[in-house]
Amino acid sequence: MMLFFADTTMALAGIGMVQTVLGLGAVWTFARHARQPLPPRQDWPAVTIMKPLHGEEPLLEQALESFCQQDYPHYQLVFGVQSASDPARHVVRRLQGRFPHLDIVMVVDPTPHGENRKIANLINMYPSARHDVLVIADSDVHVTRDYLRRLVTALEQPQTGLVTTLYSGVSPQSGLVGTLGMAGISHQFLPGALVARLLGRQDCLGATMALRRETLENLGGLAVLAHHIADDAVLGHLMVGQGLRVGLADTVPATTVPETTIRALFDHELRWQRTIQSVAPVGFILSILQFPLFWAMLGVALSGLAGWALAVFFAFWMVRFLVSRGIDHLLKLAPATSLLLLPVRELLSMATILATFRKGDVKWRGQVVQVTRMAYRSSPAMQQATLAGQPLLKG
Repeated sequence: MMLFFADTTMALAGIGMVQTVLGLGAVWTFARHARQPLPPRQDWPAVTIMKPLHGEEPLLEQALESFCQQDYPHYQLVFGVQSASDPARHVVRRLQGRFPHLDIVMVVDPTPHGENRKIANLINMYPSARHDVLVIADSDVHVTRDYLRRLVTALEQPQTGLVTTLYSGVSPQSGLVGTLGMAGISHQFLPGALVARLLGRQDCLGATMALRRETLENLGGLAVLAHHIADDAVLGHLMVGQGLRVGLADTVPATTVPETTIRALFDHELRWQRTIQSVAPVGFILSILQFPLFWAMLGVALSGLAGWALAVFFAFWMVRFLVSRGIDHLLKLAPATSLLLLPVRELLSMATILATFRKGDVKWRGQVVQVTRMAYRSSPAMQQATLAGQPLLKG
């Protein structure tokens, strides 16, 4: 009987390896397109970048500065905080001093709009946005100089209503926690998101969301997102419901991994997993197949440390390492993890998945929330999101 279970777990590990290799192939295809230069043009539309802020998080100034260095002819930056004492204001003030030629607006407004504080912040910032192309980007995102050009190019493709981006991980420290956090983003999330698109999904990845003002207002504006923790998933679903595509720009920003303890990283990833569980429960269950080293380790234990099981485990371990290095090379990323940490990374991922089955609140930007699938029927657009099983934010 134990041998049967060992064979079963090794088969699951094999499925995970197939997905791992498919992920590398998807990254290779994406990187090949991303290396293509953009066609020359002069008529770039003006863009407003909206960046809601909350506190002076690690690498905040470097992240915001990358948006001030865009190779783009005409754009506005709107930053927003909900408290006059928020230390992020001082960061923005320094940027205004270093980039006086840029149109940089700082909005301070504590007005609440629903339970999602990020969306409430954006609603307060929205009247200051002067242009019709809107880019909503998280505070911890680091971008290259051609970021806006690639977003706008993707947004102008036929039937595209919304554009998002992949992202990798970057950490201010080089220790164990930062390394595990970066590996989870760059080597698990990123290739997994590309494989999902190959299978037909059009997920919106909330680190970047670019769309036209008219499109947003036709959906009911930012207010339709105010009670959802997964505002990106809801927005993407509403776009698809309107017959519009969620495009993927051929640029890969980096997002900061700020955690300094395993517990903090675990809590952060648990919030992600609980949100995914509410947005796409079937996909969430199937995601357990993407960890070949976990299943191979379990197979080794169930087989009684059989030689064949150990051989399979070490072979899969090496392939997993080569795939990780391949992703780093294709996307020009700094190596995110070492050979020895790959099994640790997969054990941490499985632990967060298993922890989602325990009821409990989620810590999110200093706010304790509960992810639910309750109906919030304030508008037809919100009803569509509710029917799709999108998660609501309940304070």
